[in-house]
Amino acid sequence: MPMKCKDFGKDFLWGAATASYQIEGADAEQGKGPSIWTAFSHTPGRTFRGQTGDVACDHVHRLQEDLEWMEKLHCNTYRFSISWPRVLPQGKGALNEAGMDFYRRLVDGLLARGITPFVTLYHWDLPWALQEKMSGWESRELPSLFGEYAERMFRELGDRVKNWITLNEPFCSSHVSYFFGEHAPGVKDLKRSLQVAHHLLMAHGEGVLRFREWVKGGKIGLTNVSSQVEPATDAEQDRQAAFLVDQFNNGWFFLPPLTGEYPREAMGVLEQMGVAPRVEPGDMELIHNPPDFWGINYYSRNRVRFDPSAPLQFALEPGDLPRTEMGWEIYPFGLQAFLEKAHREYGGLDQYITENGMADKDVLENGKVEDIARIEYLKTHFAAAYRAMQNGVPLKGYFIWSLMDNFEWAHGFSKRFGLLYVDYENKQQRIPKASFSWFSHFLRNEREL
Repeated sequence: MPMKCKDFGKDFLWGAATASYQIEGADAEQGKGPSIWTAFSHTPGRTFRGQTGDVACDHVHRLQEDLEWMEKLHCNTYRFSISWPRVLPQGKGALNEAGMDFYRRLVDGLLARGITPFVTLYHWDLPWALQEKMSGWESRELPSLFGEYAERMFRELGDRVKNWITLNEPFCSSHVSYFFGEHAPGVKDLKRSLQVAHHLLMAHGEGVLRFREWVKGGKIGLTNVSSQVEPATDAEQDRQAAFLVDQFNNGWFFLPPLTGEYPREAMGVLEQMGVAPRVEPGDMELIHNPPDFWGINYYSRNRVRFDPSAPLQFALEPGDLPRTEMGWEIYPFGLQAFLEKAHREYGGLDQYITENGMADKDVLENGKVEDIARIEYLKTHFAAAYRAMQNGVPLKGYFIWSLMDNFEWAHGFSKRFGLLYVDYENKQQRIPKASFSWFSHFLRNEREL
């Protein structure tokens, strides 16, 4: 049955998402301190062609223009992150008023246009000072410092911002950063990675506690990378391997805030390997501060097979579905399946799709980008989300990744996810893609799925 935007409900939130280091630029201006991504991207061999976020999309200098693009999109919400080192260059101490003023102007500009701000406190750009002086997230001091930072942001913006997210994808800021070594600070050590993940969840708990004290009438959530995990075959060993991968990837970050416990089977495996995180008295009580909602970042699935030769005795089996430019399978059913799983297994909380989108071969020709594949991707994933809602999932909003092409972490500027094409060679010019126009018309109920 054809669906329009209005079928999702009059209070449903539609928008786009970004992250500070990926778009802001001005990385050494207006009193901002360096982040771990400043150091990482300036290290030879870490990013595509040595590209950095020094300028990125120059969002800091083009704020008014970007607000106007959001208004033209007709979105009613926008998710962005605060750069911790922009407001607290040393990670603590005196507030950088110039940096704080940028976010005040951003929030005020959104509200003036009827756009609801969703603010993420941590999207991976830890102040370099905290990494250099105390080994960053490996330190037990970091959760309390994060809590102090969060409290200052609540005090500065909590009268106008009522929707907050503590962390974006702690799976990535722990395992992709400390086990796979692909993100800052680029470590490859499973035991250290699991300890970092533990400290990140403690930081979430600190953030929730401070939020309850300082922001009245608001909601706070945790955003997790959410992969639909499936066994490669019906063989019992593959099914068991998929069960454990689901605990490592998903349950490890969804369950402790709800239950105060890590998934037992996964923890048992890690204890046998001698790499389980050190959990001290009071840690799990701190982590056990449930959010008001889950942020779901969904892109694809993981097909798992048993592999006794692998460190954790599993391997990912490639599927045969069409893929995006990131190499990720396009699997809209996985979005519906995960939303329903989260509702069933992770407390029945409200949900927001805080990221979903695709990297495509976006080519600028005659001033246009005809990203038809992205439009089809969005249509099929919107429909999957709608089916989940029909099956009882309390889905409240949907953020496309991303508002504009940006610095895609280790991939530099080689991957484009945006609704707006950014012409990096031509003064950062923004050019609306066909998907921007389609989404704008959809939001005005002028397009059907």
